[in-house]
Amino acid sequence: MKIFITGASGYIGGSVAKTFVDQGHTVYGLVRNPDKMEPLRQLGIEPVLGTLDDAQLLTDYAQASDAVVHTADSDHHFAVETLIASLRGTGKAFIHTSGSSVVGDDARGDHLSSDIYDEETPFVPMDIRAERVNINKRVRRAGVDEDVRSIVIVPSMIYGDALGLPVESDQLPQIIRKSREMGAGVHVGKGVNRWSNVHIKDLAQLYALALEKAPSASYFYASDGEESYGDIARAVSDALGFGGKTISWPAEEAIAELGDWARFAIASNSRVRSVHARNLLGWQPKEEGLLSWIQHHLK
Repeated sequence: MKIFITGASGYIGGSVAKTFVDQGHTVYGLVRNPDKMEPLRQLGIEPVLGTLDDAQLLTDYAQASDAVVHTADSDHHFAVETLIASLRGTGKAFIHTSGSSVVGDDARGDHLSSDIYDEETPFVPMDIRAERVNINKRVRRAGVDEDVRSIVIVPSMIYGDALGLPVESDQLPQIIRKSREMGAGVHVGKGVNRWSNVHIKDLAQLYALALEKAPSASYFYASDGEESYGDIARAVSDALGFGGKTISWPAEEAIAELGDWARFAIASNSRVRSVHARNLLGWQPKEEGLLSWIQHHLK
């Protein structure tokens, strides 16, 4: 199968692309930086130099491929519309990557939410995630009205070493960076907020299963475990040699340093369960849990 992947030099995109290459597929990977082209070739990925604003390029590769996997930017409305238009009427698969911050709250680290979401649980997103939810709905509508086999994958906190180019995930590296800076494990506020999580290898396998057999207009949370940011801070502190010492990072300071990203990514609750991924696709995560991974891999 020929697969076009946006964000092929990124953490999710590169890992998914390498997984598809290992399965014997031909993978075209969109990349912005020409310096990343040869490293991608070394992984067996055919690089395509361009950006999400290159409508003709996206159209040409989408139409020349058997499936499209979009991992580059969950909020890039133009790219999503271009890719849907390119695939309209073909029945080809279009996998769009979102993120479980869509169900996040504004806890600022101080509150534990009892709300747990599976794929059928209704929710109202935070203001800063409303447009992402609208894009997810747009992708799913294409699976109903436009003869595109559309699939939305919604990862929770991702951890583990990248399978593609050596790049990092999002949330955990920020906590590690700040913890090194402060000399203690860092959490926002009281650190009682909880996030579901998933290992990158397990996530990549979910993409492979979705491509193989997900129904059109489907929606999958990707999660295997769940931890509080306070427990993550303690694990990071132990691994970095700080003896389990933790420190609270006031929400206002975190937001001032990291912007609204801090609100929805490290100060919120996001508790999701992968009911459809397990029941419809037979997804069975098997990699090391988050706290164990921190203990064994963080130096």
